[in-house]
Amino acid sequence: MGDISIREYIRWLPDDASEPTSTIVLTTPQRRFVDIRVLKPLPSDPASDPVIPPSQLDWAIAGTSTSSSSNINGASHSQWHHWIDSRTADAESVVDEGHMLGHPSDPALTLEKGRMVNPTTGVETDYEEMWRSEPVETVPCAGGGAAEVTCLALQWQGPEVGSGDGGSPETRPRRGLVVRLGQYCQAFARDGDHIALERLKWDSDQQRWVRQVRLGEQEFPTDMTTYFAHEASVGDEVTIGGRVWKVVERG
Repeated sequence: MGDISIREYIRWLPDDASEPTSTIVLTTPQRRFVDIRVLKPLPSDPASDPVIPPSQLDWAIAGTSTSSSSNINGASHSQWHHWIDSRTADAESVVDEGHMLGHPSDPALTLEKGRMVNPTTGVETDYEEMWRSEPVETVPCAGGGAAEVTCLALQWQGPEVGSGDGGSPETRPRRGLVVRLGQYCQAFARDGDHIALERLKWDSDQQRWVRQVRLGEQEFPTDMTTYFAHEASVGDEVTIGGRVWKVVERG
């Protein structure tokens, strides 16, 4: 089963908890995820193109996750394997793991505890993050009728190119992942040093998908993952902006 996780706060110990970002993680049943963290405030008028400057992006990650079963203390150990990372071209080198503890009175809340580099200080620090799981909603498909798809994931991977700095063997990633889960859709791509992302949410009052955040010039196959998800099958390909995206998961 997929999961929509919205962060309530982050706490860098021993400081107080705060939430300077709008952070949403979409995780598919097969554990693919897109995690987008944008510094507040978000664009106030989503009816217009909600473009944000690069400085407003806190972090974007895409990849896969794994989780162990709960131990005697009721905590599980989770790992997030980065395939794309806005902070580094070498995404696979990032160690991202934490212990997940359920809330004693609210089953929708999960406390994550771990240790990682605080981007403000540059020092490895213990942290806590509180996550709230949002129910996955049913969204009508294009043309009306009941929704046939609640999850769709598309992936793009181009040939990785050298950095061009005097024959250095370093390569630059050319990768992208789009995840639609229920009422949310998030897309993230990295083409060398160029970062692009989008977040969309279904507006039940307007009966349409509304783009909440956009960064970069790259186009994404979000029409396919939202309005026309019911027409997609695993293995299908669509070309957007010269890039071939492949359906890798449907549910």
